[in-house]
Amino acid sequence: MKIGFVLDDRLDKPDGVQQYVQLVGSWLNSQGHEVHYLVGDSPRALQKNVHSLSKTINVRFNKNRMAMPLPASKKKIALLLKHEQFDVLHVQMPYSPLLAGRVVASAPTRTTVVGTFHILPHGNASSIGTKLLGVVLKNNKKRFDGFLSVSSAAQVFAKSHFGIESTVLPNVVDLQLFSKGIAIKKYNNKPNIVFLGRFVERKGAQFALDAYKQLLELYDAPLRLILCGDGPDKAKLTQRANAITHHHKDIVFTGFLKESEKSNYLATADIAVFPSTGGESFGIVLIEAMASGSKVVIGGDNSGYTTVLGDQPNTLVHPQDTDQFAQRLLLLLKDNKLAGQIHEQQQNLVKKYDITYVGPKIVAFYEKHLHNSAKKDVKNV
Repeated sequence: MKIGFVLDDRLDKPDGVQQYVQLVGSWLNSQGHEVHYLVGDSPRALQKNVHSLSKTINVRFNKNRMAMPLPASKKKIALLLKHEQFDVLHVQMPYSPLLAGRVVASAPTRTTVVGTFHILPHGNASSIGTKLLGVVLKNNKKRFDGFLSVSSAAQVFAKSHFGIESTVLPNVVDLQLFSKGIAIKKYNNKPNIVFLGRFVERKGAQFALDAYKQLLELYDAPLRLILCGDGPDKAKLTQRANAITHHHKDIVFTGFLKESEKSNYLATADIAVFPSTGGESFGIVLIEAMASGSKVVIGGDNSGYTTVLGDQPNTLVHPQDTDQFAQRLLLLLKDNKLAGQIHEQQQNLVKKYDITYVGPKIVAFYEKHLHNSAKKDVKNV
């Protein structure tokens, strides 16, 4: 099959949707399919099969920074689709009417169009905005042959905001790649609590610091907090850290990590913490931490992370409840038996998110709707 992934944003950002698109695309290529990327402005546009269709501008949405496409050329889109003759267009949702919407509207009848819902709105403004978007795209979405969601939470969002029924196929991880993570030797002299994520309010690094401060008063042995990432809140987080320890000697800021560095830091974690307050449709970073060998992975009690951790109540915390957060960390540091049980459960859990397990299900979804599209074409002859 010739498959085109459609994404309004840049392809080169280290965000969850881009990771999904690139990992699934890479796996499809390895299986003999031809994969293209129809995306917003991207430095990678000079690479083979990456088609940059629109300039983008940075905006704040869902308590995060993201790129929004400017109007894409309908002529450029039409020429590309005519030249490539895609079997499948796989659109990342929700999407803008200015790029992906124009691709969908221009798709030839022979091309099967499917979509995957990735995000959840965080707060009333984002919720209202996505509902309005659903109204704007009411006719456009009729061109789709099928829809996926990365979690049950995203599935509910698709139904409530867009009136769309979808099939849940989870986010994916390259288990073989992340399992190569090696714990960093210089940090093996004391237990490590590791946070990895963007330094924005929604991701909750500030709550990890607050819980760590309280934990230092409860735990009678040396500890270390490692904060991996970068973002607009870094200066505020550094000030917070300075208030906890002199020159934050037990708090490490790694800065931005390359993809190749992530697994080593996650493998170093006695507890990997992801205290996001919401806006998560899934928890790909939770899966990456498990795949890397973090001893215990815990996350904020939001609908997306519950998709992954819901069967392990000791791994969910209310990030803003500092007492509960600190007590949960204390429990997992002191109760080795419980921590070991959770680790074993999480190592088994992560297998069902491996690309080699989920990938064939995505292909089967394509093939099902290719067959249905072919039948529709016959009826229209």
